[in-house]
Amino acid sequence: MRVYKRIFSSLVVLFLALPAFAQQAGSTVALWRDRGDVAALDLLDGPGGKEHQPGTNFKFIEESKSGTSPKFDVEDENGTKWKVKLGPEVKSETAATRLVWAAGYFADEDYYRPQIRVQGMKRLSRGRQYVSDGGLVREARLERHGGGKKLKNWSWYHNPFVGTREFNGLRVMMALINNWDLKEINNEILDVNGEPRYEVADLGASFGRTGKPFGRSKGVMKHYAETKFIKKVTPESVDFVMHSRPFFLTIINFPNYRFRTRMESVAKHIPIADARWLGNRLGQFSPEQISDCFRAAGFSPPEVEGYTRVVMQRIEALKKL
Repeated sequence: MRVYKRIFSSLVVLFLALPAFAQQAGSTVALWRDRGDVAALDLLDGPGGKEHQPGTNFKFIEESKSGTSPKFDVEDENGTKWKVKLGPEVKSETAATRLVWAAGYFADEDYYRPQIRVQGMKRLSRGRQYVSDGGLVREARLERHGGGKKLKNWSWYHNPFVGTREFNGLRVMMALINNWDLKEINNEILDVNGEPRYEVADLGASFGRTGKPFGRSKGVMKHYAETKFIKKVTPESVDFVMHSRPFFLTIINFPNYRFRTRMESVAKHIPIADARWLGNRLGQFSPEQISDCFRAAGFSPPEVEGYTRVVMQRIEALKKL
């Protein structure tokens, strides 16, 4: 009988200690880093910097069928592997990774190239309109492989950072860049040298229109400029505009409509102090640095000017909350 009591007591102690163990384990995960001297940050080359830029000679490896955008893997002359993405997300994602990284969050090492030549290029099942004879590929985003080992995906609603200033800042960032595709599959936990890092790994659905009754867009400056940023301000919190569900989903796919309705809550009820904190950090960047994000992504000079103006306006709105 005493043995059973000891076992029972041990189990109770272990059960009560589990939250502490979980908190201790969770303390090693990372979401945000202070980038230090923001004036010294190179937003033209982004998270990877000049030293991690892709080469010029690429060899085709294989096509990827995942996701909604055409993708395939290549290897450059330095032996570095890259995932090439084609389509409407390549420019918006390249710009978004730089701005999100500059704010202190983790992001992929992405580079945009107007065109690349790929040896041994195979016929793609998607995106063939971007490929010409001789393996010439136009408007390509190259994402560097080797940024860490993927552990799993993470949720906007359940993660170790919910309620923290840094996590709320990330929510604001998604509204600032108009990222309307906030699915869990786009969020990854990466093991980088033993440190689990939480990252929004797909930022392609950004810098366009978050949604109207029959459409959304990616990387369309005119649409981005027309979108309202702040929806409602109360004494304690702020709601940002986020439309992740086209109206037609109510007719053809009501479960998906409800799923995307919940997604819009990511940009709602954010403490004013946390939104202002992010605005003050972004406010340290010069207009030239903000422009570099869009120049690096291959946008035209008028588009760069327009995007820079709107981003700066949104930053000022955050600072004035």
